[in-house]
Amino acid sequence: MSNSSQRFPSAPGRGQQQQQTEDGAPQMVEKVVFINRCAKVVKGGRRFSFSALAVVGDQKGNIGIGYGKANEVPDAIKKSTAHAHKHLVNVKLKGDTIPHDVLGEYDGGKVLLKPASPGTGLIAGGGVRAVLEAAGVKNVLTKSMGSKNHIAVVHATLNGLRKLRLAEQIEAARKA
Repeated sequence: MSNSSQRFPSAPGRGQQQQQTEDGAPQMVEKVVFINRCAKVVKGGRRFSFSALAVVGDQKGNIGIGYGKANEVPDAIKKSTAHAHKHLVNVKLKGDTIPHDVLGEYDGGKVLLKPASPGTGLIAGGGVRAVLEAAGVKNVLTKSMGSKNHIAVVHATLNGLRKLRLAEQIEAARKA
C-alpha cells in the first residue's frame, strides 16, 4: 500500500506547483491547464511555437488565469503564470463550497456550478477542476456545456465564480 499521497502528504497534484514565500504569506498554487503547439510552415520546414494556459490561486478565494506564448514550453509556462499572478481576482466562497447555483459563460463555453454538501468532493474535470482547486473549492457539482475549448471553459468557470454573492451582500443590497 505505497500510495504517493501517503508518502508525501503535502506534495502537489499533477501539473501543480506550490510557491512558498519567506515571510509566511499564503502559498500560491500554480496549475498548467493546457499547452498547445502551433506550427508555422517556412521554407526550411515547420517552425513550432507553444502557448500555455495556467491557473494560479491561494486556495482561499483569490484566483487568476494567464495565457502565454513562446518558442519554448518552459518560457510559455513562465509567461502564463506571470500573467495569472498579475490578474488575480477575489471570489466569494461559503466555507469549502459556493453560496448558490451559478452559470458562467464566456464565448461558447458554459459552466454550471452547484454547491454540494460536505464530503461530496470536487465533481469536475479538466479546466473547471483546475480553476476550482486553485480557488479553494472542495465540495461542488459542475457541468460543462457548449464549447470544449480550454480557454473558453476556464474563463467561463471564472466568470461563474465572479458572479457569486454571499447572503449578507444580497441583504445589504436589498436594504439600500
